[in-house]
Amino acid sequence: MDIQLKRGLLDVCVLAAIKNEDSYGYKIIKDMKPYIELSESTLYTILKRLEIANMLTVRTVEHGGRLRKYYRITDRGIKRIEEFKNEWKEIMSIYRFVTKEDEE
Repeated sequence: MDIQLKRGLLDVCVLAAIKNEDSYGYKIIKDMKPYIELSESTLYTILKRLEIANMLTVRTVEHGGRLRKYYRITDRGIKRIEEFKNEWKEIMSIYRFVTKEDEE
């Protein structure tokens, strides 16, 4: 898969994982696991990129004697998910065109 396409897909997946509630790294990986495997190093790179792009915010909370970062989606992050949904319709249309011979 094209690295840029995969990167964009993973960004949206992470945003979707925190869309309904604030979350932290381990829980995000756990929530995404049924759909996609994601390493901690990849996740934290994505989270940092999304934070810089103002698509999420971060707060630190003490939990069990350790500090845990919680991530919250911003309006810009929600807008990115909506944009992705619209883009996906076009991607599926292209996919149907490319695979139409396979169906015949």
